[in-house]
Amino acid sequence: MTVPIFYRAINGRPSLGQSNKPQMVSSLTRHTAQNEKNGAGPLADRLQSAYDISMSTLNRSEEKLSALNQPKPWSGVNAYRADPLLVDLTAQLPRPLKDEFDAIGKYVTSPEAQELARMANVSAPHLRTHGPRGERLDVVEFHPAWHALMRRSMASGLHSSVWENLPDARGREHKARAVRFFLTAQLESGHLCPLTMTSASVAALVASPAVQKEWTPKILARKYDSSNRPPMQKSAVTIGMGMTEKQGGTDVRANVTQGERVGEGIYRLSGHKWFLSAPMSDAFVMLAQTKDGMGCFLVPRLLEDGSANGLEFQRLKDKLGNRSNASAEVEFDEAFGFLLGAPGDGVRTILDMVTLTRLDCALSSAGMMRASMAEAVHHVRGRSVFGKKLIDQPLMTRVLADMALDVAAATALAFRVAESFDRARENSVDAAYARVMTPVAKYWVCKIAPALIYEAMECIGGNGYVEERAIARHYREAPVNAIWEGSGNVMALDVLRVLSRGKDLFETLFAGLERDLGPSGRKTVEVLRAATALADQDEAAGRLLIEQLALAAGAAELYRLGATKIADAFLESRLAGGWRHSYGVIDARFDARFVLDLLYPPGA
Repeated sequence: MTVPIFYRAINGRPSLGQSNKPQMVSSLTRHTAQNEKNGAGPLADRLQSAYDISMSTLNRSEEKLSALNQPKPWSGVNAYRADPLLVDLTAQLPRPLKDEFDAIGKYVTSPEAQELARMANVSAPHLRTHGPRGERLDVVEFHPAWHALMRRSMASGLHSSVWENLPDARGREHKARAVRFFLTAQLESGHLCPLTMTSASVAALVASPAVQKEWTPKILARKYDSSNRPPMQKSAVTIGMGMTEKQGGTDVRANVTQGERVGEGIYRLSGHKWFLSAPMSDAFVMLAQTKDGMGCFLVPRLLEDGSANGLEFQRLKDKLGNRSNASAEVEFDEAFGFLLGAPGDGVRTILDMVTLTRLDCALSSAGMMRASMAEAVHHVRGRSVFGKKLIDQPLMTRVLADMALDVAAATALAFRVAESFDRARENSVDAAYARVMTPVAKYWVCKIAPALIYEAMECIGGNGYVEERAIARHYREAPVNAIWEGSGNVMALDVLRVLSRGKDLFETLFAGLERDLGPSGRKTVEVLRAATALADQDEAAGRLLIEQLALAAGAAELYRLGATKIADAFLESRLAGGWRHSYGVIDARFDARFVLDLLYPPGA
């Protein structure tokens, strides 16, 4: 029995091999002892011999399972190298970045990492409101696997890299981070929530230079610190968010939390938050009413002397998914916060942060879809039904190829938005793309993820409907991205808000789409202009517009990347073919096996 790397690494705990309990003596240990008694060679040789016997036993088990028509788990695959589309998307990036992606790709599918993800989700966070003397604690305890995931992802810079101005990523910070985020989402998305908010919080802190100067070095530090200490005493901090309240939810202007000015840029807050995301963060970006209007604040969890800052956690949400991550209801009285921006500009200030989190929602959903599809394709290539491999059954092939088109378009679209963030400051076309297409990508990519992951689960069959497989975790996780940071209707209203302020951004966007779509461009843009005119007169048509925009932009990006046959099949089936929202109904003119093998290469 080999000892998983994560077990030895967590908190310096002893490995399983250090136990002296007789009942834990394995056959390997007995074999080693027998060798020693018989005068076998050095200890290392004897241990290697024992390990070889163990592996031969495992191999015999694998042979039996294969004989029983049970494919191997989808594990030990390089998620970066096995994804031709992602390799193409990153082809122009410097070699050091691609080497980093390669390392992450190996890690996320490794048995050790998959076990960390499993344990972090089956061992949910636990809230301790009080200590043994009745004192308030208000701490959330996590399984060590959670901390191991956080440690690795913070070392990779998922919370910091877009702000670090590192030479290899200069001018493409968002795209480089998007690759890391997309790959890590294929492992476990719950722990990405605090990393998303920590990264995005810097956009809100910019509104207050003094706060930014003090907090940014701790936010950008890559050495994870889970200790319960004042923020400035830690090696690194994470930032959470508290926007919604019971009476308003998405309508944050209905918030009743009050902020009273007590000093220059310092306010005292009293109220509640219905969802406080990542409650063990070191500070939270919150909204509160002031006498000058809605303000945005950075509220530390602990004060400088280590005492609580008035935040009392009521309970943790019992969520459908996102199980590894905690979300809390919180009441607070006389909690001190630092004002970010002008007192009446709170919504505008926090929207700078929200825009970045919406991109992460799309990237996370695309990553989970990719992992679920890869698992399903791997399974059908290894399982036989009705006398031949599932992959060779025409119905199965066409279903998977149809799904692969959505995953490819969703991935390409999410990365195109990330690229537009990198170039928006210098390029008006990219600025228009970022403003219009961020809510569009968030809407469509997150909306299709639950249905697609379910379909992948069905391709696996009954074995897909068990918690032992990663796909179950992805399926439970998928709906949160469509709900968090603005549901579908909120995204549609955001697009309509841009439209109401003028059509110039849309015309700039349409010009780019018409160019990238090639021969189909003019006709497709005519359809988009008609949908725009309809939505301009009828707010209820907002979803029609946003979906048409997503489909056209996804196809355009596939064409721009040179994936012509994939783009043709996607565009014609989604925009021209009257797609029925049921996978497997694409026209036989499209070579389903070609699509599948191109995007999910056999043996990769």
